[in-house]
Amino acid sequence: MSPLVARAQQPAIPVIGFLSGASFESMRDYVILFKQGLAATGFVEGRNVTIEYRWAEGHNDRLPALAADLVRRGVAVIVVGASTPGTLAAKAATQIIPIVFFIGTDPVKGGLVASVAHPGGNVTGVTLLTVELLAKSLELMHSLMPPATAIAVLINPDNAPQSATERGIVQDVARILGTHFVVLNASSPSQIELAFATLVSERAGALVVTGENFFLTQRDLLVELAARHAIPTIYGHRDIALAGGLISYSGRYDEGFRQVGLNTGRILKGEKAADLPVEQIAKIELVVNLKTAKALGLTIPLPILGRADQVIE
Repeated sequence: MSPLVARAQQPAIPVIGFLSGASFESMRDYVILFKQGLAATGFVEGRNVTIEYRWAEGHNDRLPALAADLVRRGVAVIVVGASTPGTLAAKAATQIIPIVFFIGTDPVKGGLVASVAHPGGNVTGVTLLTVELLAKSLELMHSLMPPATAIAVLINPDNAPQSATERGIVQDVARILGTHFVVLNASSPSQIELAFATLVSERAGALVVTGENFFLTQRDLLVELAARHAIPTIYGHRDIALAGGLISYSGRYDEGFRQVGLNTGRILKGEKAADLPVEQIAKIELVVNLKTAKALGLTIPLPILGRADQVIE
């Protein structure tokens, strides 16, 4: 057999499309974890699989075009990293190419899958149910501050499915706790700065930043503004507390991305997305940054410290 014929008979290396609403810089470590999960199934980037990356850089309006581009590219699987709008964009772009998501919302309520146990269609993945953690974040901040303190909540309106649920949670918790919450919107760096100016003018004494992926891309700005205005803040991303934020309450993204890698490899080996149950990450972590608390002149109550999974000193 001639070398040309032998090469022609070799199977094509599959291409994975990796779509994210965030930036590469903010997702660097999670991409590594995804590739670790993928490697556990026998697929290694550059050896027997290729990965095409598409980053929306915090601009959710770019996601439909990026998803459509991956479909035109003819990828074997589309992986959506931590983005409900990205998953919706991918699903709108194709009903054929398998899609593996990692999201923070209920995939059934969001219309992504028929059920958790039997997704059906071409979509499956992993959920963290980040929005359901918001109620606990609100309660934690309420317990940390004096009773009469107004608390601001930062939401990204560009993620319509998630923000609608978050607004409902804020209203419910406000009614239960009898606390005044000020809901602020931000989907760009300039709007984040405006939100901080607004919460200062509204005399809000604390801030809750939801777990929407855009805010992860803006972690340095959020930490800097919270420090500048001396606003105690709790975040929906562990990485922000590690970067200098006061407190984070969030699920384990590392477990989620490894599982997405495993599921992607299973699909590349021939399993169908419709037959892979949606998995939920159960591990939740509370991180407290005592360095930041000291800078704010804030004493973290012992009950909160006792519950913390990680304390940064």
